[in-house]
Amino acid sequence: MAKHRIYTMSFASVYPLYVAKSEKKGRTKAEVDQIIGWLTGYDQKALEAQLHRQTDFETFFAQAPAMNPARSLIKGTVCGVRVEEIEEPTMREIRYLDKLIDELARGKAIDKILRKP
Repeated sequence: MAKHRIYTMSFASVYPLYVAKSEKKGRTKAEVDQIIGWLTGYDQKALEAQLHRQTDFETFFAQAPAMNPARSLIKGTVCGVRVEEIEEPTMREIRYLDKLIDELARGKAIDKILRKP
């Protein structure tokens, strides 16, 4: 079976859309970067390097320094699909990020988005 086309898309091509969606709702690029860092373990310098390299989604998540174990607490739907029920690991990671960006754009507090008690 062929890979989903999102896997081969450059993360850098979608990143500005995450930022724009958040900024349109009064949130900041720094908050988007904080969410990405929390989920993947990328620090600011490493994130910018991945963006500069035009890394595809599959590689972006495969090379993530430290996927956050608390990401399993992310629940809900993205595009009508429950993220906790997605079986394919890379797609689940992509949808986790989508869900976190959605929560940011909806005005949820950053501590709640990052699943802090």
